[in-house]
Amino acid sequence: MTAVSAVRAGERFRQLDLITASFVAVLLISNVASTKIVQMGPFQFDGGTVLFPLSYIFGDVLTEVYGFRRSRRVIWIGFGWIAVAALVFGLIDALPAAPGYEFAPAFHAILGQTPRIVAGSLAGYWAGEFSNSFVLARMKVLTNGRWLWTRTIGSTLVGEAVDTFFFLGVAFLGVLPFALLRAVFVSNYIFKVGVEVLFTPLTYLVVTRLKREEGIDVYDRTTDFNPFRFRAGGEPGDSFR
Repeated sequence: MTAVSAVRAGERFRQLDLITASFVAVLLISNVASTKIVQMGPFQFDGGTVLFPLSYIFGDVLTEVYGFRRSRRVIWIGFGWIAVAALVFGLIDALPAAPGYEFAPAFHAILGQTPRIVAGSLAGYWAGEFSNSFVLARMKVLTNGRWLWTRTIGSTLVGEAVDTFFFLGVAFLGVLPFALLRAVFVSNYIFKVGVEVLFTPLTYLVVTRLKREEGIDVYDRTTDFNPFRFRAGGEPGDSFR
């Protein structure tokens, strides 16, 4: 069965479900881990930054192998579960603690949700992931599939900048001093991009294996990049080498 016929037969990919589940898991774990501020060498950042760059690596793999349309679907799945997690944590935090339960203050301190931080997290994730996926898809067409490292790193440079800008701006602008915001932005950005660069060889291995195993290599030559557009099955934007 060819790549095109496999897609039209119902998108029965072997690894897409695993990548989707791993992507969402990284997002949820990162959001919880972000409640602690850590220091690594000269950098100070929230704990979620340690794991969150992996979501961009997953995003690169999704777009590079399966195309923007399928990546768009996974991004929305991640967005939905982040929102659900925030709502559930907020609801549980608001409910009165049972008599004898002594950890309500600790729960509130770690998992209590503030509207600005939730809004910043959702806005940063949504804008950053779609920027990352769009840039990679367009660069793949422009380079005719060559120089994978240029688009994994190039898309991350854009996506992480957009993500960090929106998150810090929505969550902390006017709350933290501008000098501190700028320092946190620089620390987060350098660390996240550095992780992407460090993992580039692994990204190459994963992408190569998936293309061979799935029998697919999508080029978004005529894809509608509207993040709010959804289609079932194949669409004219799917172009295969």
